[in-house]
Amino acid sequence: MIPAAAQPVRPFRIPHTTEERAGPRQSGPVSPTGHGQPRRARANLAVPAGAKLKSMTRRSFVAASALSAAGAARAVGANDRIRVGMLGAGQRNLLREVLQFREEANLEVVAICDIWRQHREEAAARVREACGQAPDLLHAQEDLFARDDIDAVVIGTPDHQHCLQLIDAVRAGKDAYVEKPLAMDLKELNKAYDAVKASDRVVQVGTQVRSFPTSVAARNFVRGGGLGKIFKIEQARNSYKPYWYRYAERPIEQGDTDWKRFLMQRKDRPWDPQQHAGWFGYRDFSQGPHSNLGVHFLDLAHFITESGPPTRAVAMAGSFRWDKDGFTTPDSIEAVLEYPEKGFLVRYCSTFGVRGENFIKFFGTRGEMDATRWSEPFVLSGATVEDDDRIPEGATIPEAESPHHMLNFFQCVRSRATPNAPIEAGHAHSVAAILADESFVRGRRMVYDPRTRAMHSD
Repeated sequence: MIPAAAQPVRPFRIPHTTEERAGPRQSGPVSPTGHGQPRRARANLAVPAGAKLKSMTRRSFVAASALSAAGAARAVGANDRIRVGMLGAGQRNLLREVLQFREEANLEVVAICDIWRQHREEAAARVREACGQAPDLLHAQEDLFARDDIDAVVIGTPDHQHCLQLIDAVRAGKDAYVEKPLAMDLKELNKAYDAVKASDRVVQVGTQVRSFPTSVAARNFVRGGGLGKIFKIEQARNSYKPYWYRYAERPIEQGDTDWKRFLMQRKDRPWDPQQHAGWFGYRDFSQGPHSNLGVHFLDLAHFITESGPPTRAVAMAGSFRWDKDGFTTPDSIEAVLEYPEKGFLVRYCSTFGVRGENFIKFFGTRGEMDATRWSEPFVLSGATVEDDDRIPEGATIPEAESPHHMLNFFQCVRSRATPNAPIEAGHAHSVAAILADESFVRGRRMVYDPRTRAMHSD
């Protein structure tokens, strides 16, 4: 076993153009297990099954929140129960994770907001089964954010919606757990970053791999010089059929959802059930595997090396195997990203259509670290020309202590500490994915300037 250096983990901070948070965060003890004080009466915004609700529009919500003291959110005390609203409850296991920690984090789910009726009702049934009480059902996010009986929201919506929903959440005084990728567009990304930094809200981005005990241990090991100088990081991810097919096959009727709310800021178009259910496969709503899956790897690389975003990227991509069913996201991509400040390259490769090799590897002057099975101890080998300083073959890095990613979020909601995946982490992984995406779209190498937070072709 290789001992890991026990040093505190500090989040990387990126430059930004707006002021820092207005005032210090409140501090307080982490919630004890058990029941807290009863919550205040809920607003009566429940939606009966099949009923229509005349909801606040986003424009009217933004105007109202600008006039209100959004920062005057309730301070969650040591014994207060955290009141949670779920925004999007269909495709990820976020609700399961929230319910998993309802006692340890002393929380309750008071509202489910989803434009898809089936998702709302299924999620409500899960909450009722777990907690004995049904949450309120909403279909408009503005109604969720406008409630004063909600402390935190968990955002698990399609990729193109994350940025605007995060901005609205923090402006409404809500702490937020937001799914990755944080953004698909650099301007929207910077706006979301600025909105969070201008608030006093706790924001956790859903790149949960950085909370794995194995990842924390690997970061400590690298920080202590265990790999020497890292000069390259690689991931290959291959599988047969693209994941968006299984989502697109789910039946959905137009009357059971809100097509315009789904599109949000995207161009209006006729109703398309396949685009709604299988949004992963369309570039208007998800850029593809490098943005949806690859950001886990990119974030892990940033976390372990304690680096910010890349400054240059070149990528090629396309649909070469699964190109006959109307989907627009690429089924194959090769991307190389450069991190000159730290002095290494990152290579990301993803292909659908083969059951090829899958791996994640970090290469350093003292050897190689295999992080392929990232929930298991990372394996080391001495593949280096410096034989007198090589790592023992087959050694593993012992795990470190680290709370579950969702639990860490709720602990920080109570303590006001910085979570494991703060807004800086989401900004960095999104810059990397956007830079690679723009490279293959434009057919040019892309350059990112961290001082101006802008990109251009080289």
